[in-house]
Amino acid sequence: MPSGETEEQRQFREYFTARRDAVRRTAYVLCGDWYWADDLTQSAFMRLAVRWRTVRDREALDGFVGTCLMRAYLSDVRRVWRRRERSVAQPPDLATRTNTTERAAGRMTFVAALRQLPPRQRAVLVCRYYQDLDVAATAVTLGCSQGTVKSQAARGLAKLRELLEENGEMTMVEGKR
Repeated sequence: MPSGETEEQRQFREYFTARRDAVRRTAYVLCGDWYWADDLTQSAFMRLAVRWRTVRDREALDGFVGTCLMRAYLSDVRRVWRRRERSVAQPPDLATRTNTTERAAGRMTFVAALRQLPPRQRAVLVCRYYQDLDVAATAVTLGCSQGTVKSQAARGLAKLRELLEENGEMTMVEGKR
């Protein structure tokens, strides 16, 4: 333990070190930009740091950070300065794909399609299918009703299927009930 570090600071540091990469990956799936994902991750952990002393159930930390991440993302997309054009790299030449590059290109196509969804639908799909939350937990995380989660998930999945079919990349986008 570094000198002058309290037990609470040590616990927070250990939790942050253990969960930072997973939260950052989730943030990237939401926003599609590693720099923005870093900002969202930092916002989520800053909110946790402020409330660290008040957290009673240490088993619920992942849920709390996930809620902070989703709310930071939804708050950010409402800001005008985030609505700017972003350049992206072109996918590799399709003729030279190998099995690994095919999977990578498929993921790139999926993420590109996911980015075309409205932020709320994207957040619902990330909570439900990437973080594997049920309807109730997703509603709590996003601060909305369970009916909203169900309707946004249904609309998001339908649009995602449509976009992937247009690109000829439709494999199996199944919905949870």
